[in-house]
Amino acid sequence: MENQKERISSPFCPYVSVDCVLLGINEDKLSVLLVERKLLENNAVGYKLPGSLIYETEELDDAALRVMKEAVGYTQMSLRQFHTFGSVARTANKEDILWLEKESHTKVTRIVTVVYLALSKKGKTVNNLDKNETMRWFPVEDLPDLPFDHKSIVEESVNEIRNWVEREPAIIYEYLPSKFTAFQLRRTYEIIYNKKFDVRNFQKKMNLLGYIVPTDEMEVGVPHRAARYYRFNKVKYNKLRSSLNK
Repeated sequence: MENQKERISSPFCPYVSVDCVLLGINEDKLSVLLVERKLLENNAVGYKLPGSLIYETEELDDAALRVMKEAVGYTQMSLRQFHTFGSVARTANKEDILWLEKESHTKVTRIVTVVYLALSKKGKTVNNLDKNETMRWFPVEDLPDLPFDHKSIVEESVNEIRNWVEREPAIIYEYLPSKFTAFQLRRTYEIIYNKKFDVRNFQKKMNLLGYIVPTDEMEVGVPHRAARYYRFNKVKYNKLRSSLNK
């Protein structure tokens, strides 16, 4: 990635931006991270996806990493480019354009945005980001008013996560801690797919997969019957790919 001085000396490209969608499970709901957007009137606060126009001399992947670095303070996450949004209607709202021109000091007309998607590891990233007062987690089914087409981007991102899990079930374990219970795994599937799974049927399928390996560790200090911890074995997964949603 270019250093800060190089980026400052390079003007923004007024036609191309990147937006980053960070999805995570927060308070038992599939949620998206949004950052504050200071509105033009009354200094009110709205929210948007982390994003930016790209610099003229900046690669797309570098721009996405820069956006996440500036938004959340680190880039230790697997960002994947998944879709480009280029509808003319993206810039139909004049207030959105005026806000962006003020923030970027760049004359803006039509903008094509390249969207990157990342997953927040459950119990780790979520807790760290909650300490930052300039951003918030919002349930994907209860979003505030968003600028441009950010609501549509979030909706497409949720569909994309489900497609990823269908094609590559290992993606589900990026949400989970290194050791997890059967309940945690099932609940993660339920949250992502927004539907209930039969407990016994799910447990049976899980036990047949082979790459979800039981450990000798049990929950401690819980008010219910202690559950066994499991681990995801990537080596076995590569040999025995399957999906719990089939």
